[in-house]
Amino acid sequence: MHEAFEEHDAVEQLVAEIEAMDLDGLRGFWRARYGAPPSLRSTPLQRRLLAWRIQAQAYGGLDADTRKTVSRSGPVQPEGRRLGIGARLTRIWKGREVIVVVEQDGFRWEDQLFPSLSAAATAIAGTRWNGPRFFGLRDS
Repeated sequence: MHEAFEEHDAVEQLVAEIEAMDLDGLRGFWRARYGAPPSLRSTPLQRRLLAWRIQAQAYGGLDADTRKTVSRSGPVQPEGRRLGIGARLTRIWKGREVIVVVEQDGFRWEDQLFPSLSAAATAIAGTRWNGPRFFGLRDS
């Protein structure tokens, strides 16, 4: 029983250390423990992934039922695709109306097909944007 408490304390200590790391520190920590880190630029997301990985290694990952449920859910679809093929998303951007159409293989703006709504929004705005937020599909 005493060993379980020590392991729990060690895991909690590692997670606390992760919370204080910047992105370069997180990547270095990941590289030292697991190899090449994910190519994320989000420090909060990198922290969550690393903390989950440490905890899963110590306590076990997803149980068999959860893994089965996740595998049955199929591949993740880009947000906005659920609106249906042919749906049109519009927005006024810098004084002009922008229209993106949902297609089978992505999102079409003008004559270009993008794999995600965010990729289309980024091309439209010229800077990195969350597509669902850009088109008002979500608040934040």
